[in-house]
Amino acid sequence: MEDKRFKIAHREALMGVALVLLNFAIWYGFAYGLGNKDPKTYTYILGFPAWFFYSCIAGTIFMIVLIIMVLKFFFTEVSLDEEDEECTGK
Repeated sequence: MEDKRFKIAHREALMGVALVLLNFAIWYGFAYGLGNKDPKTYTYILGFPAWFFYSCIAGTIFMIVLIIMVLKFFFTEVSLDEEDEECTGK
């Protein structure tokens, strides 16, 4: 019987990759979507250009909150001991 810890680790690794891709999409979308204009037309938020504020500051805060929620609700605590019968299915 396959160790359930591998299935859990695989699922959590895929969630991690999805979070990285989401973070890149948010950063790239705001940085190049709003920042691909003439600098004379930029709008500013708290003294930062809007593209920088949304991609680097707000995006980072959003990702930190999202990662905390994913860790709290979707990741599972597993024992790394080989003798743990519940995880190994013995």
